Amino acid sequence: MGKERTVFICQDCGYTSPKWLGKCPDCGEFNTLQEERAQREQEKSRWVFSSQKPQLIGQVKTEENQRFLTGIAELDRVLGGGIVAGSMVLVGGGPGIGKSTLLLQTAGNIATQGQPVLLVSGEESIQQIKMRGQRLGAVADNLYLVSEIAVDRIKNRVKELAPKFLIIDSIQTLYHPDVTSAPGSVTQVRECTGELLRMAKTLGISVFIVGHVTKDGAIAGPRLLEHMVDTVLYFEGSNYNSYRLVRAIKNRYGATNELAVFEMKANGLKSVSNPSAILLAERSAETSGSIVVATIEGSRPLLVEVQALVTDTYQSIPRRLTSGVDFNRALLTLAVLERRAGFHLEREDIYINVVGGIKVTEPAIDLGLALAVASAHLDKPISPEIAVFGEIGLSGDIRYVARVDDRLQEASKLGFKKIIMPFQDRKSLKTPKGVELLMVKTLSEAVKMIG
Repeated sequence: MGKERTVFICQDCGYTSPKWLGKCPDCGEFNTLQEERAQREQEKSRWVFSSQKPQLIGQVKTEENQRFLTGIAELDRVLGGGIVAGSMVLVGGGPGIGKSTLLLQTAGNIATQGQPVLLVSGEESIQQIKMRGQRLGAVADNLYLVSEIAVDRIKNRVKELAPKFLIIDSIQTLYHPDVTSAPGSVTQVRECTGELLRMAKTLGISVFIVGHVTKDGAIAGPRLLEHMVDTVLYFEGSNYNSYRLVRAIKNRYGATNELAVFEMKANGLKSVSNPSAILLAERSAETSGSIVVATIEGSRPLLVEVQALVTDTYQSIPRRLTSGVDFNRALLTLAVLERRAGFHLEREDIYINVVGGIKVTEPAIDLGLALAVASAHLDKPISPEIAVFGEIGLSGDIRYVARVDDRLQEASKLGFKKIIMPFQDRKSLKTPKGVELLMVKTLSEAVKMIG
């Protein structure tokens, strides 16, 4: 009998090498290549779907009700209107942030609607899951529990129960009997996900899988895992506050970058219907360096508070620290503020923060960031009735951003009377009653309005 062939696979990105390497040539990480048995040709054939004849798109039959509501408003929002039949959803996040809690609540709600649900846990016993379910009020007649890690035995349970929804907690604990590597390895995660994906598509079962995250905050396993599933949801937030953010970074059936806000309570995660009001509830009106920015997260307008602190530096190189905004974009905005608005910040330490743990990536935050730094530098508080939005060009001009009407309506709803925004035709806007629009063309004009 010949020697069994092995390969070395990077546990971060899935790169394959015939020999061991100290550094992965693909992702650049050190000591991530582990030896695993090479996949045989007969094993590769398991990836082939059942053959189907091509059909004209107009002749393909679809069901009228393709989505199912979870009973959790914010989760339905981030999924694009509910769970799509036969879809696979990957839920990632740090330990203890609420992944299992949210899915158990979802399982209880769906089972209450009369749909059979199977929850498979490789980390807890069924007794432990029931204890948590009683605390969350998620005990239902159609909710089945099993503690299992072998994917072939999970397939047998699915055939016996024929559930409408399947929850796997977590994908890193499963193993495939034809793969010799340990559970959680790249090969195991890929093979197990492939088996679950085939079940979802052929049987029409909606599958939720929990994914662990690495120290960098990315879902553990190959990047292929995120490409295989239909939807990827990331939990954001901290274990030290009660609010959790769930963001859709991929969704084949809805908007990407959609955001759901939850509050962690003793009986589980509760939807927050008006996150803007909560994020601004503790805002102080008498402090310089604070301003409210109207931003867009997915399909939702959201008001966030941007804070800046400017102090004299005692180091040879001033410090620039940011939280909640892209660091490089903040540096660009500071450079424009110095060059185009006449501020001298070369001997100042600057700290920028978005309150509430929100991460804002859209360019509309530029104007708010610049005005917060200007307010902190001048030590002049900005009126609590002012909200802003707008992108800043390198020439100091304030540029148009999308969905202006939604931003104005959200600001008006929370009582803001003045909006500093990019200049545009007023006739094209639906200006809310009692709101004054302060349109500016340059950053210098905007700075004068808060001075």
